[in-house]
Amino acid sequence: MDSKKIEKAITMLLEAIGEDPTREGLKETPARIAKMYEEIFGGMGKDAEEHLTKVFDSATDEIVIEKDIQFYSMCEHHMVPFYGKVHIGYIPDGKVVGLSKLARTVETYARRLQIQENMTVQIAKDIMKYLKPKGVIIVCEAEHMCMTMRGVKKAGTKTVNVVTRGVFENDENLKNMFFRLLGV
Repeated sequence: MDSKKIEKAITMLLEAIGEDPTREGLKETPARIAKMYEEIFGGMGKDAEEHLTKVFDSATDEIVIEKDIQFYSMCEHHMVPFYGKVHIGYIPDGKVVGLSKLARTVETYARRLQIQENMTVQIAKDIMKYLKPKGVIIVCEAEHMCMTMRGVKKAGTKTVNVVTRGVFENDENLKNMFFRLLGV
C-alpha cells in the first residue's frame, strides 16, 4: 500500500470539496486516513490459508458452528462501510480448525474493497479448500451505509445471503438444523 499516494489523494479530495487541507483540523487528516486504510484494507491480496491450515484431528462428524462473527468491510461501489455478522457451520472430515481461525478468515475477506455476496463466497471457498470439510454453510447479514446514509436512506435495512458447499447444498435437514441452531 502506498501511504504517500493515499495522502496526496486525500489532500486533493479535500481541496475538491472546497476544504482547506492546511487548516488546523485537517492538517493531519491525509496521514490519518492513510494509516486507517492500511488497517481497513489489510486483506488485499491475501487468502485465509495461514488461518485454515492450522487444524486438529477430530473424530466428530457433527456440525460445528461459529456464529455472530462481527465484521466491517468497505463497499467497492461507493467506498463506504458495510458491517454485520457472519455465521459459519461446517461438517468436519477428520479435522477441525481453532475457532478463532474462522473469525480470522472472515477478517481476511472483510478487509478489502468488496461486495457482501463475493465475500461470503470467498470465505466458503477457502474453508472448503484448506479445511476440506464434508460441507460448509455460511450466512452473512449486513447493513450497508450506501443504503443508510445516501441514496434511499433506509437505516436498519439488512442484506442477507447464504452460501452452501458440499453436503449442505442438497441436504435440507442439515440446512434446517443450522438455521434452528442460529435461532432463525
